[in-house]
Amino acid sequence: MMWYGHRREGCINLFRNGSSPSLFTVSQGVALKNLECRVSVIIPVFCEPAVINGAIETVRLRRGGETAEIIVVDGQAEGETVAAIRDNAVLKLHSEKGRGGQLNRGAAIATGDVLLLLHADTVLPTAAFERIAEAMRDEGCVGGAFDLRIDSPRAAFRVIETVASLRSRLTRIPYGDQAIFIRASCFRTLGGFREIPIMEDVDLMRRVKRKGWKITIFREPVITSARRWEKEGLLFGTLRNWFLVTLYLCGVAPERLARFYR
Repeated sequence: MMWYGHRREGCINLFRNGSSPSLFTVSQGVALKNLECRVSVIIPVFCEPAVINGAIETVRLRRGGETAEIIVVDGQAEGETVAAIRDNAVLKLHSEKGRGGQLNRGAAIATGDVLLLLHADTVLPTAAFERIAEAMRDEGCVGGAFDLRIDSPRAAFRVIETVASLRSRLTRIPYGDQAIFIRASCFRTLGGFREIPIMEDVDLMRRVKRKGWKITIFREPVITSARRWEKEGLLFGTLRNWFLVTLYLCGVAPERLARFYR
């Protein structure tokens, strides 16, 4: 597929042969040829006081001591997680429970050129921010994600990781636990996440794909917690997830599917 592009002040037009241009703006403060881009890290949480400070510290470490805008959006009415945060530079928000809505709330105040949508139990690869900057230097790329690794020595998880990474490369639809990142302007052009109970990540990336926008999936993996699989059972959790995604792609409403995902 051939892409053509031309600059206008503060924006880029990308379009395919014979199609209407897809317009997405680029924040005034960044030149796309610059090696750096401002990243806002948005972490939606619900009852995560035990892991949130480690997640924040890891983001700071990956950023190499440079300032990173970190926004934590708590979906618990009591605000247990944001109350546990020790880093005073973190922006703390409250929202109704629901990952899509929580991420939208964080994106609404984010000032970065790129939004990095990070689960609290997912650890970024060492060079994550360098890879994001690398992707953003490609004017045709609107975002991306990373391959998946699960934090467990069990051999069965290696199979799940391999399948997940291959699936995201073939479908160009990574999941939320792969640390999706996207240009803030493109996110807003799409209208953000649809506030549905589950599958908000799949829905967003399907809309990116329908636009014909390019994403980059890096081979350096994020490391995500195995706790949900360990709690529910590896076989049950895996088959249930695949089944729900299949039903969603076949048109079953997320509201119905949510009853099977607790």
